[in-house]
Amino acid sequence: MFALFTQPQKDMDDLTAFELMKQLGTKAGVFAQYMKGATFMIPTPRLLDQVVEMINAISMDDRDTKGDLYEYLLSKIATAGTNGQFRTPRHIIKMMVEMTQPTSDDTICDPSCGTAGFLVAASEYVHDHHADWFNDQTFRDHYNSNMFTGIEFDSTMLRIGAMNLQLHGVDSPQLVGVDALSEANAERRDAYSLILANPPFKGSLDYDSVEGSLLKTVKTKKTELLFLGLMLRMLKIGGRCAVIIPDGVLFGSSNAHKKIRQTLIEDHKLEAVISMPSGVFKPYAGVSTAVLLFTKTNNGGTDNVWFYDMQSDGYSLDDKRAPAKEDDIPDIVSRFKALKKEAKRSRTDQSFLVPFDEIKDNDWDLSINRYKEIVYEEVEYAPPAQIIAEIEALDAERAEALRVLKGLLG
Repeated sequence: MFALFTQPQKDMDDLTAFELMKQLGTKAGVFAQYMKGATFMIPTPRLLDQVVEMINAISMDDRDTKGDLYEYLLSKIATAGTNGQFRTPRHIIKMMVEMTQPTSDDTICDPSCGTAGFLVAASEYVHDHHADWFNDQTFRDHYNSNMFTGIEFDSTMLRIGAMNLQLHGVDSPQLVGVDALSEANAERRDAYSLILANPPFKGSLDYDSVEGSLLKTVKTKKTELLFLGLMLRMLKIGGRCAVIIPDGVLFGSSNAHKKIRQTLIEDHKLEAVISMPSGVFKPYAGVSTAVLLFTKTNNGGTDNVWFYDMQSDGYSLDDKRAPAKEDDIPDIVSRFKALKKEAKRSRTDQSFLVPFDEIKDNDWDLSINRYKEIVYEEVEYAPPAQIIAEIEALDAERAEALRVLKGLLG
């Protein structure tokens, strides 16, 4: 990509690639904004030559190959798990994007974007399902400049996310280097029609470091609850959200936990709760998680909440995460797109609907085990007398076998 930019040859001879990028400004797109402080980590010319030769052998004629290579390199980052940041599995991201089905006029935001995996997946969804949209100049302008917004406080993640988006064909995404929960982000209200996110689960914040309006929605120090309040504030009326949360949000008994659940169900439209197995984030963490899907309405709208008990995501649930035959994700996506048919499902099935009033009567509890019914298989045993007789027969056989063995031994 550096060949796209021109600069006097004498000056270029004295610059490294990183230094050149730092001087190009807007010519290099959003990536150049976050080059400050970047360091070149390949230590020797020989190693750099090997890297270039290996990459040069790969055909880079299309957007997908460049992006896939970069995504592969991101998967090898060793710092995952720092400050509660975990790289969300790509197939889980894809599931969430397919369930929300981005539209041509959507403004999509990830308020904790990290390496921009959700934004990249949304852009790929558009390319894969609606390639004809790119025939419209208005849409192309929207796609390249206004459609995707990522908020992230870590400058390194912003730099990686910017490059990730550019390699996937998004020229000028909106990337904002602020703490999403702080006063610096207070002006972002009613701004987005779709939010896709996996916010940090780890730790808590002091009240004085959190933007005031969030504490009015949910008074807590827990980041996972604060981010839910943030998403409600940032969504437009009618905006949708798909977000990964730790299981504790579903059943936590604190006032803050109950308040945010009640707000989602009573004041907006909570559509789905997908409980995921604890191995989804291995080897980084074994925490149990769920996906919430809701729409901001400000006047309710929750009639039934759809629950799905995911048993497998297509990979083993141990640290190896090897591919597996069992995969519930295609079933999840297809059933969510046809929720009316789910009314026929019973509580013993893997997915089912629960009405608003029942959830309210259960103190806004959203854990699937609260509503799922377990069917116990009836087992019939022989009468005690018959069992005793069978034991006695076995004892007689054993005694006879011992008698024969003693005879053989002389």
